[in-house]
Amino acid sequence: MQDVPRILSTKKLLPRQRELLLHAGFRMTEADFITIGYKEMDLSAVKDHLIFTSRNAVKSVLQHKDSAVLKQKNCFCVGKKTSALLEQHGFNVTVQADYAKELASEIVQKHAGPGFTFFCGNLRRGDLPDTLTRHHVDFNEIEAYTTRLTPHKIKTPVTGILFFSPSGVRSYLKENTLDQEVCFCIGTTTADALKDRTENIVIANIPDVESTIARAAKYFKKI
Repeated sequence: MQDVPRILSTKKLLPRQRELLLHAGFRMTEADFITIGYKEMDLSAVKDHLIFTSRNAVKSVLQHKDSAVLKQKNCFCVGKKTSALLEQHGFNVTVQADYAKELASEIVQKHAGPGFTFFCGNLRRGDLPDTLTRHHVDFNEIEAYTTRLTPHKIKTPVTGILFFSPSGVRSYLKENTLDQEVCFCIGTTTADALKDRTENIVIANIPDVESTIARAAKYFKKI
């Protein structure tokens, strides 16, 4: 490809993640298309087992003054980095899955007896709680953080876009349109949010930031 691809990341990357893009020969633009806010929580109604589908929920719980009392409970989580963060702070991870649907299926099939508390965000999807409700699993929800859309108008043309959540997709589309840009998605849930807007979708092999970057690098090397 004659022109050096310019990649837009819809969240500001860590220095080491940014270096992966630059080392792959990309020019880059980055902006936070969503903003996370942690909430005060009442932990008095927490049940036997804990569910986390994002690191944001874990980070919020860790800020709570009584978070240590939760370490005796088993955790069910989505994502390797969510699992690693929990274990790093002394929590016991019983089940880790790549997607909420997979985690819900695992709970329903093998762990449906005890009660669960799902620490979630204000824009949480229904995949997990709907499945638990449908199978009469005892659970409650505690809103641990809020996600606010922070759209930006991108004026510099880009060749590819890195998307990391359905919320990021919605935020981007509030101020921008899609034409020929290739959309690199962290996972299938994020890709689903784009399916009625473009066919230029490439999904990461593993649902994390580094794999999404690697997928973009591999894609453009073929051109």
